Amino acid sequence: MQSLIASAPAVGAHALQTGPTDAELFEYVFGGGNTLLALSFVVNIALAGLTILGIVYLGRSLTDPRSKAIATALLLISVVSISSYTGLTSGLTLSVIEMPAGHPAAGATTAGESGVLVMWGRYLTWTFSTPFILIALGLIAGSNWTKILTTCAFTIAMCVTGLAAALTTSSLVLRWWWFVLSSTFFLVIVYVILVDWTAEAERTGTSDLFRTLKLLTVVGWFGYPILWALGVEGIAILDVAITSWGYSILDVITKYVVTFLALSYIVDEPESITGGSDYGATLPGSRVSDD
Repeated sequence: MQSLIASAPAVGAHALQTGPTDAELFEYVFGGGNTLLALSFVVNIALAGLTILGIVYLGRSLTDPRSKAIATALLLISVVSISSYTGLTSGLTLSVIEMPAGHPAAGATTAGESGVLVMWGRYLTWTFSTPFILIALGLIAGSNWTKILTTCAFTIAMCVTGLAAALTTSSLVLRWWWFVLSSTFFLVIVYVILVDWTAEAERTGTSDLFRTLKLLTVVGWFGYPILWALGVEGIAILDVAITSWGYSILDVITKYVVTFLALSYIVDEPESITGGSDYGATLPGSRVSDD
């Protein structure tokens, strides 16, 4: 029994050391043969950093609590992104996994190991950043915290089940089942944005801004499952570098472009943001909605 207990740490250490190390994955990405893949990470680090600086500069004069809350949510989107893309760049959140039998990429090799490169760190980005996107959109629309937190819960479920789809190696059917679950959670979020929050934005007077933001967000977010299905995680029509750039471009649109459009609107603190009778109103005598 003692020998079994003593060997347990060694077994665990061996399990953690299987596959390429962080250094080997870093060398694989930045060693010269995968420039396109490397740039898809580095460009987002630069854009996230510039966005953080832009938010700090443009938001320095905000005084209204609701405006500050929106700006803070927008800031945290890029804070999460720069951290997550740094993890991808360092190789920390990259892995090589073998696809199940029947997958188009089954039997492939990457960095001298059997399997394909999986950028699971992207799912960390989406899990922690998309709730802040939804918080900002919900506040702009004038929604209440019940709906905002509900969409946040569904987006976390969407990202976690998407991660499960990417990492499942036991069965091709189960990979696609996780994908279906993730897509179902996604459609709930789309419904809230397109139906509930659109109506609320009409009432609060932010419909012009919200119409632009919802189109960029919803259309962009539909691109993620499409890329997953076409990329190496799905039917492998697109290679890893092209898939990564697709994700990166969608991140640029749904995060940084959306951030600057929203911030440029709230920085002057229009009455539609600082006043009204719906949730988030902060003018004296206004009523907070508890729908």
